[in-house]
Parts: sequence; C-alpha cells; structure tokens
Amino acid sequence: MAMSRDWMQIRSELVDFLEQEIYPREPLLQSADKTLAEAELAALVKKARAKHLWAFGHPEEIGGMGLPFLEYAYLNEVIGRSEFAQRIFGTYSLQDSIMLNAYASDSQRERYLLPLVAGDINPSFAMTEPGISSSDPTQLQTTAELIDGYWHINGRKWFTTGADIAAYTTVMCRTETQAPDHSAFSMIIVPMGTPGYSILRDTPVLGIAGGHFEAEYVNVKVPADNLLGERGAGFKIAQRRLGPGRIFHCMRWLGQAQRAYDLMCKRLLSRSAFGSGLADKQLMQQHVFNSYQDIQACRQLTLHAAKRIDAGDIARVEIGAIKVAGAGMLHRVIDRAIQVYGAEGLTDDTPLSRMYRHAREARLYDGPDEVHVQSVAKQLLRAYEKGQGWDFGQRDAEFAS
Repeated sequence: MAMSRDWMQIRSELVDFLEQEIYPREPLLQSADKTLAEAELAALVKKARAKHLWAFGHPEEIGGMGLPFLEYAYLNEVIGRSEFAQRIFGTYSLQDSIMLNAYASDSQRERYLLPLVAGDINPSFAMTEPGISSSDPTQLQTTAELIDGYWHINGRKWFTTGADIAAYTTVMCRTETQAPDHSAFSMIIVPMGTPGYSILRDTPVLGIAGGHFEAEYVNVKVPADNLLGERGAGFKIAQRRLGPGRIFHCMRWLGQAQRAYDLMCKRLLSRSAFGSGLADKQLMQQHVFNSYQDIQACRQLTLHAAKRIDAGDIARVEIGAIKVAGAGMLHRVIDRAIQVYGAEGLTDDTPLSRMYRHAREARLYDGPDEVHVQSVAKQLLRAYEKGQGWDFGQRDAEFAS
C-alpha cells in the first residue's frame, strides 16, 4: 500500500502524474460536454487509484491514508497545481469527511462517509445564500421545521459547489426560533433527488461556469435522523468543516502559484525583445524576485500553521492570517506571469487566464479578507489586553519544545 512510501516519494509520483496525465487532458476536463469531461476524469481516477495515489489526508479508520497534517500540506500544494486534481486524487471530499467523521451517526457514516472516502459518491455543502451578507451567517434565511418526524426545509442557497455531481447536500438552516443566533442553526443532510430540491443554475463566476450552483428548497421533506450532529450546533459543525478547509485552500494556492511561476520563468528564458532575452530585462527579473518572495513567505506561514495543527493547536490566528496572505499572493504571482506572457496570457491558450479568474475568488470564499483581518487582529489585541502579549519567538520556542 501507499503508506510503505514516504511523503517525498508520494510527492514525486504526484508531480509525474500531473505532468504526464492531467495537464495534457485539461482541455477535455474543461469541456462543455459534461459527459465527456466526467468520463475523462473517471479514467484518470482509475489510473490514480491503481498507483495508490488516493485519499492522502483522510483518517485511516475511514479508509484514507491518514497522513499527518504537515505531510499532507506538502502533497496538497502539488495537488493544487490543477483544479481537477482534487477529484482525481480523492481529496475533494476531505472537508466533508472531517465533518462527517466528527458528527455523523452510525447510519450516516455507512450511507455517506465510507462511500465518500472510497470515491463512490461526491458531497456538496449549502451555506451561502443570495441577497444577504454571507460574511454574517446569522442572517441566513433558509429554515427547517420538524413536523411529525420529518424536517420541512424552505429557502434558497447558492455557491453550492458540485451539486450537480453530488449524492447529497449538507444544508445549514435555522431550526430554532427561541435560541440565540449562534445556537439557532442546524445541519441537515438532503439526498439529491428529494422532491422540492431543485438546482436552478450553474452560477457563472467571472465568466466561468465552474460548478457553483444556485438551488431552491420548497417544502423539502427528509427524516428527522438526517440531522447531522445536534440541533442548534450548525455554527460549530460549520467551523469544523471550514477551519481546516481554509488551510487546504492555502496549500493548493501554493501549487497554483508554483505552476504560474514555472510558466513565467520558462517564458522569460524562451523569448527575446529589443535585441536581448526577456530574462535579461531588469523589470522582468523583478517579477521573478517578487514572486519568489511572495511564494516562499506564504509557504512558511502555511507550513507553520500545519505544524501547529499537528501539535494539537487549533491555530486560529495562523489560519486566518494565511487565508488573507495566500489569496493575495496567488493573485499577484499569476498577474505577473500574465504580464510576462503579454497578450497571450489574456487568452485561454495558456492556463493563466482561467487561473487568474479563480484566484480572484480566493479573497471571498470561506470568508472575505476583511472578516479574517478583523478576526485575527481582535485575537492578537485580546492577548495584549490579557497581559500575555504576542512574542513571536517565544511562541515558536514553546512550540518547538
């Protein structure tokens, strides 16, 4: 099995698979013909599984490889180089498997969790809603009422990623009318095909129909035991899913930045203008230097957070900081690569145009920059308010010991 190899060997195998198998097939994977695209992806999944390149971060007890967080970080930055690699290598469902592993009932584990890790089904998650400020989820309007042993769900969600390929959607909705806002929401599992649950559209994001769906719930009726965890625990469960998800995003953004950096440097070495190579131009060299600096600084922040998580720390400050730093880093590095490519970089003749548009999403999903900046700053100031301060070197020394 794969665990007989160390993470460095697995990482090398992942790089080879990406370059030899996935990159050449990306045009097909992006095809508007969904049947063709899904068939191509399924073929790549089969090849990846045959090479034991599957489910690295999922716990062993549910069928995953069970790698420590830090080792998974090194692998995930490779997976991030292609937007399709998460599904191909079985890491697409990791946020949901973490959530289900912590809160699912025995029947939910059997019906959803184990098939999820095995890659037999895909998940989707519905939290964000149109028409409200989703950075304040206490405003969510979707409701669920328990009547005669069944939840009756009504509302509208959007940015439900992957709903078209999912076996079920975990829906966050208000279930308590007399509780404080942060204890008024619950998570309920809704299988696809349930009457009243309708996918309305694939919401285009900066011109890309990227699988982020708007859906309507009209008197959707599911059994009471489709409740995930306890009533009123929706915020707690959401944080269990979103917290690790933010650092997973940062890992993958490093992979995207690596790919853009490779493209930029190779372009500089292959082109000339005004009598000399582009690589000899000082302003072009500035792009290389600035991008190296951005990527390496963000890598160290991300790896530091991963080490703290492995040590049992929830790392709220570190994760909030890298969510903001990573999103900005990704946007800047891809932007410089496009500048080096010139007009060609604006077209879909290179991966950069699509990568650039996805990079702009990064500053909004799983919480906008402004919310994370405010949250991190409050936590840092609170430490000073308590007389503890924030001694960077001392924290690292305590962590190392």
